[in-house]
Amino acid sequence: MDIFDFTGKVAVVIGGASGIGEAVARGAAARGASVVILDTNEAAAHSIAASIGGSAARLDIRDADAVAGAMNAVTLARGSLDIVISTPSINVRKPIVTYTQEEFDRVVEVNLKGNFNVLQAAGRAMTSQRRGSIVLFSSIRSQVVEPGQSVYAMTKAGIVQLVRTAASEFGAAGVRVNAVAPGVVETPLTTQIKENAGWYEAYASKSVLKRWATADEMVGPTLFLASDAASYVTGTVLFADGGWTAADGRFTPPGM
Repeated sequence: MDIFDFTGKVAVVIGGASGIGEAVARGAAARGASVVILDTNEAAAHSIAASIGGSAARLDIRDADAVAGAMNAVTLARGSLDIVISTPSINVRKPIVTYTQEEFDRVVEVNLKGNFNVLQAAGRAMTSQRRGSIVLFSSIRSQVVEPGQSVYAMTKAGIVQLVRTAASEFGAAGVRVNAVAPGVVETPLTTQIKENAGWYEAYASKSVLKRWATADEMVGPTLFLASDAASYVTGTVLFADGGWTAADGRFTPPGM
């Protein structure tokens, strides 16, 4: 038995039209999953879905009714909802004292409220069928911060506690809930950093691997948590950060 085989499983990938979500959608399809891509960029979602033999639809996770409708539609059309992976998040990098209410609301609505909507809707469907796996995306910013990351870090820490609570509530029904916490990954979200050579190198040097991750390198950790290989893993956070949170400081003592 291949515990990493997704044949016969229905995998919903939210945010699958670009970045990590796209890489995960392609990875799940390659392992045999029937993939449904949900994204605000409907055209890109349909294009990627067509290339992997999946399906797609538009979804804004800020809309709780739309999220619930999407989960119900997949369950009715496919007969089950085995895996839900949610990758969307946004960031506004500003000092706390200059953050606007509109910016605060915008980040919280996507990162925290939106992912809560996904967790709630997927949880209802999966606990009813008494099986399933949900994977949300946190970040190293749930643990360590830098100036300008206040609201983003807050939401990513919130994801961790949502995952832990959902795991405790859904576990008796056979539903697992986990999170991936990436470090710095080359995606559309990090374009601003990549365009600044000094900023780019500072992040690369903070990783013990001395480089950024690619979106493809998030596929393995994500699919592990979604797969039967992680059948006894729930309520946990898998840090895929190149050692960022393991190493304290950049100075190497003499003789090392």
